[in-house]
Amino acid sequence: MDVKRYFRGPLLWILLFCLLVALVMWGVNPGRSFEKVDTSKVVQEINAGQVKSAKIIDKDQRIEVTLKDGDKRQQASWVDGQGLQLQNMLQKQVDSGSLTGGYTVDVPKQSFILNLLFSLLPIVVIVLIFLFIMNQMQGGGSRVMNFGKSKAKLITKDTPKTTFADVAGADEALEELTEIKDFLQNPAKFQAIGAKIPKGVLLFGPPGTGKTLLARAVAGEAGVPFYSISGSDFVEMFVGVGASRVRDLFEQAKANAPSIIFIDEIDAVGRHRGAGLGGGHDEREQTLNQLLVEMDGFDVKGGVILIAATNRPDILDPALLRPGRFDRQVTVDRPDLEGRKGILRVHGRGKPFAPDVDLDVIARRTPGFTGADLANVINEAALLTARFDRKLIDMETLEESIDRVMAGPERKTRVMSEKEKKVIAYHEGGHALVAHALPNADPVHKVTILPRGRALGYTMTLPMEDKFLSTRSEMTDQLAMLLGGRTAEELVFHEPTTGAANDIEKATSIARNMVTEYGMSERLGARKFGTGQGEVFLGRDVGHERDYSEDIASAIDDEVRRYIETAHDTAWEILVEYRDVLDDLVVNLMEKETLSKEEVLRIFAPIQKRPHQNSYTGYGKRLPSDRPPVLTPKELALMGPQDVPSDLVQNNGQGGASDNVAQPSDPNQGES
Repeated sequence: MDVKRYFRGPLLWILLFCLLVALVMWGVNPGRSFEKVDTSKVVQEINAGQVKSAKIIDKDQRIEVTLKDGDKRQQASWVDGQGLQLQNMLQKQVDSGSLTGGYTVDVPKQSFILNLLFSLLPIVVIVLIFLFIMNQMQGGGSRVMNFGKSKAKLITKDTPKTTFADVAGADEALEELTEIKDFLQNPAKFQAIGAKIPKGVLLFGPPGTGKTLLARAVAGEAGVPFYSISGSDFVEMFVGVGASRVRDLFEQAKANAPSIIFIDEIDAVGRHRGAGLGGGHDEREQTLNQLLVEMDGFDVKGGVILIAATNRPDILDPALLRPGRFDRQVTVDRPDLEGRKGILRVHGRGKPFAPDVDLDVIARRTPGFTGADLANVINEAALLTARFDRKLIDMETLEESIDRVMAGPERKTRVMSEKEKKVIAYHEGGHALVAHALPNADPVHKVTILPRGRALGYTMTLPMEDKFLSTRSEMTDQLAMLLGGRTAEELVFHEPTTGAANDIEKATSIARNMVTEYGMSERLGARKFGTGQGEVFLGRDVGHERDYSEDIASAIDDEVRRYIETAHDTAWEILVEYRDVLDDLVVNLMEKETLSKEEVLRIFAPIQKRPHQNSYTGYGKRLPSDRPPVLTPKELALMGPQDVPSDLVQNNGQGGASDNVAQPSDPNQGES
């Protein structure tokens, strides 16, 4: 325990003040050596002539008597009128000569010191409480009322070290930050050819992708003073504090140059400046202005590099992003397959894995996962292993941890009726069957009717490889897959349930984006409709700005509905055609509750995938049905065999591109 800290704080002053009050009270009312007795005994001693002297203290209703044998008596708190009786009794004793010492009547006055003390006591207590609260707000000790000082933490050698070896899946960001580390360690190498190191590096990307971890790795590798602070630490309740803290931070960094400053969540202080409703926040704008000046102002000293992290680069002020301030803007995105493999190996170090564990398989099972998600998968697997008193983390536990991260833990206590379980089974079976029958949908990996998280059941589909683009065919197949659950309910039970609410929400969003953002509507063409939702706190437009007419709005609604209804019709056709397979799947689901990829493929063996469709030929025009689009030899050479649509066949005739007319394939031949 840090004893000095407590003695430096207000606790010491409070204790001293209480001691002072006690001393003053003792001085004003010093203790006396009188024995307290009953009133009757004092009266008896007075009447018996045993009292030598007496003193009546009228205000306190107390009498103090000294007996002839030297003993002292005290009696207090008599009732009204009793004091006068005692005076008469004492006067009789004086007249008879028995009370040789006489008696006095004392009416004490209030002490000036005591009056002053009780007047100042409330004020002193309030001041001490205020100082104590401000001390806690400012971090304690010597920082009372010292608002303008920076709260940045200086990373020292005693801090647990994170290096670039602890980072995986962000090779581009590592390359940029390694260059900064090399410049700080060997600036002559860059200065020899006139190169200037970037003044600022902005790391941006989705949450959990490792931006702060990269900054900690730079701190561990750089070997120079590293100041870490959060964007929210600049702004306080007092105007001007943020700007003062920015100045103090850069003064410390310049005094110890070369050095690195890391600002996490810089969007808290670097938001877009604006005017009008919701735009202006005087304290935040002053702080941002000071930050801009320190990064690239008139009087700039070199040797200070600023690294910042945010997941909202779109709301940062343009002046903050220009070259000369943040010269490098590095995207830290979700890792690809190789990146996920590396991240899993980093987080799997030192953990006891069973021989059947293959982290490469786990990496393929987790597309779209961030580094934080993958770390959580490994940690959840370790926790589950310890919960069941096992010694090794096996593959089954890792699979369960992935499900927990994606959808939450199983809700084993939820009891459902057989009818509800059957509805859920047909719903999930509809998703799975439609996804398996469509050529552009992701393969089905698992189907379960066990409640997990907020879902009553779920169908997991996983892509064969990482995708960065989606075609219109893939999105329309995804729409049909999403509506497969609702369609199965209508087919089997002749009425829908509320279980498809999330599916409908996703499908509507996809269809609207296809029409308004991706230009995938033949009726409306390649146009973007709407400027999005403005955010009040950015100082931008409030609400949604619509840049199209009412007729276009009606056409957008029609196109969205057409996409949804087409997907619904596709799902209906597939489920009607393979109703017996759907029933077989539901029987197995009701029995086992969870079906793996292999079990699903065995049940779906009778299903033949639908051929690839390529009816999209342009905006507002179609070729005749007997004239599908033409692919030139160069286009076919650039396309892989898996990319060539089944209804396009190269005609190896003579001549140039005009002679190569694709012929429609036989529909009975299936997929090419």
